[in-house]
Amino acid sequence: MRLYKAGIWITVWMLCAAAQADVITHGGMAVGMEFVAVGGAGNAADTGGYGAVGYNYRIGRYEVSANQWGAVAAAAGIGETGVWSGSQPVASVSWYDAAQFCNWLTSGNKYLGAYQFSGSGTLTNVNRSSSVSIYGMTYVLPTEDEWYKAAYYTGSGYSLYANGTGTEPAAGTDSRYKGYSSPWTVGSGTVEQNGTFDMMGNVWELNESALDGVLDSMSETRLARGGSFGSTGDRLLPDERWEISPSGETDYIGFRVAAVPNPAAVPEPAAAMLIFFGSAAGFWVRRRFYD
Repeated sequence: MRLYKAGIWITVWMLCAAAQADVITHGGMAVGMEFVAVGGAGNAADTGGYGAVGYNYRIGRYEVSANQWGAVAAAAGIGETGVWSGSQPVASVSWYDAAQFCNWLTSGNKYLGAYQFSGSGTLTNVNRSSSVSIYGMTYVLPTEDEWYKAAYYTGSGYSLYANGTGTEPAAGTDSRYKGYSSPWTVGSGTVEQNGTFDMMGNVWELNESALDGVLDSMSETRLARGGSFGSTGDRLLPDERWEISPSGETDYIGFRVAAVPNPAAVPEPAAAMLIFFGSAAGFWVRRRFYD
């Protein structure tokens, strides 16, 4: 049985005091991306088994926009144009396409980075450690645990929604979901508990992980999380997953980027503990408890 409690004073684990902008430049083309730090390394998993991460990392504050996609895809020679436009999130790009986007951010080459492709464009391996040792800062699709932690982890437990509460967010105010015909501009809703936007709705987001949790075949089914503009409210919950082939595409699925720094060169981000007064902060933060 799950109980939800809200207190006047609630200790909240703030994993990102402020966003950090990376300006990534290769071959004279630059793209800016904002990230938030996710600390609390070594946290326990949620009751469903997701969310445990043994290291600090960063995750994109926003979903990758169509503008960002277009600039990088042109520079990297990625043929897929995707759908939506401007500052809407890109969608209808495959897992392979998104991996090549991350590689270009890392190395300036769509085939080199954490996702190792042959000269013909076939994915042969996923190796973050090798990429970090060669390039230092490595940009990747978040694993399912990384994504889940950034969305639901409160510092001492897990919330039902990415805004830190057990109450479904307001559609079209805090999040874009429930029968809309298109996504909104990334970051249009209310900032979520760990500094991100749109981990509830807008577009589903591709994860690096395989659907079965073990990426032992480069062609096996991947997953996406978070719901979309066309989803019902239950799709925003932590137990919801969308399965898709790594070559599959749909207007409802996009992605955000995570960043894994070289630990020898980049200090780990410090996570801060802040205390909020519920009514003064403008929302009640609810921790999920289990008996």
